[in-house]
Amino acid sequence: MASYDQDTTSLGVEAARRAVAGLPAPDAVVFATTAPAYADKTNATAIHAALGLDRASAAFDMVGSVRSAMGALRFALDGCHAGRTTLAVLSDIRTGLPGGNDEAGGGDAAAALLFGDEGVIADVVATSSATAEFLDRWRTPGESWSSVWEERFGETAYLPLVEAAVTDALKEAGLAVGDIDRLVVAGLHERAARGVARVVGVPKERASDELGAVLGNTGCAQPGVLLADALDRAEDGEVIMLVTLADGVEVVVFRATEKLVAFREGRPTVREQAAASMPVDYAAFLTWRGMLRREPPRRPDPERPAGPPSYRTEAWKFGFVASRCLECGTRHLPPDRVCLTCGAVDQMTPERLADVPATIATFTVDRLAFSLSPPVVVAVVDFDGGGRFQCEMADVDREQVAIGDRVEMTFRRFYTAGGVHNYFWKARPARATSGGQD
Repeated sequence: MASYDQDTTSLGVEAARRAVAGLPAPDAVVFATTAPAYADKTNATAIHAALGLDRASAAFDMVGSVRSAMGALRFALDGCHAGRTTLAVLSDIRTGLPGGNDEAGGGDAAAALLFGDEGVIADVVATSSATAEFLDRWRTPGESWSSVWEERFGETAYLPLVEAAVTDALKEAGLAVGDIDRLVVAGLHERAARGVARVVGVPKERASDELGAVLGNTGCAQPGVLLADALDRAEDGEVIMLVTLADGVEVVVFRATEKLVAFREGRPTVREQAAASMPVDYAAFLTWRGMLRREPPRRPDPERPAGPPSYRTEAWKFGFVASRCLECGTRHLPPDRVCLTCGAVDQMTPERLADVPATIATFTVDRLAFSLSPPVVVAVVDFDGGGRFQCEMADVDREQVAIGDRVEMTFRRFYTAGGVHNYFWKARPARATSGGQD
């Protein structure tokens, strides 16, 4: 589950960072979620800024429905055909009523997939759609949980659409059912999703695990997460069919290339990332989701972040871009015009530090600072290559943190005041080498 300082935007940033690590910057970003941090305002622009993309790169949202995920993938694929490298970011936080199936079976996750024509690890060989208007799950704007129609109705609506869409996809690809090596099925209607392999005629051993016991159903992010999990284990030449159930059926057929196995080396799998979690008690979970009001910290409420300074310092606040003096080599965090060491003026070059590891020089545990998950661990960290910075820590056990620990930066939502989310970077204990899925 997402932590108290995470939302769909910050989750999307973390997935996007892994997807583009070591690769050319995309020409466009498209963000899909059912739980956007903002309405009216584009959420993809925060991801764009956190990645430090050029202003000429486009950023768009597709929000509100689970089907938006496949819309983002199809948009990215169309961009690829037009010669644009496009990053599709799928992110979701699932919330249900306490004690309900959605609460118990929901999960939070983000996946990012980069579509381009260089270094391809999986070719798209066919797509198909079967769209229909029917009511199996819905949520009116402003509500935090969904309503669900009786399960058997959804099953009778979805499965004929599956049969039609899969037939069309196989015909376009020039393949037969027996050529499908891995069948990946995503969708919030579990009963219909379980029936897809039977309708398609794929043996159960070729149907991928929906990861429900590991992650829960991650809604809009689920197609990307399950596809990434299949790519974690696929071999060269394998055919992967992704079937998504959401107000109709979307099918995408992939064929793994010879570059897939080499691409995976040194990158954590989906299951390894899911295992790197910390236990959260139920009261904390309800508090983080806004369902349990508890005594607030006895400190002044945080102030609403202002728009103008956030805009002026976009590269630092969102991209974590510092500066290095060209005269003496001193690195400055935050970036500065005047060197603190040699006094040189406007002799700086920008340096992005979001992906630079650091070491804890000292730390303190603050039991009075405002937080939904007190106490706050504040550390002073020294970045490799120079630069010292004081910041909050995330995903840390205050009993285990120690001077000399290695940390990495993570994009988080510090707090929300006056309807404005205050995003910035925290340090967290260093994990395995970051990786991504193409």
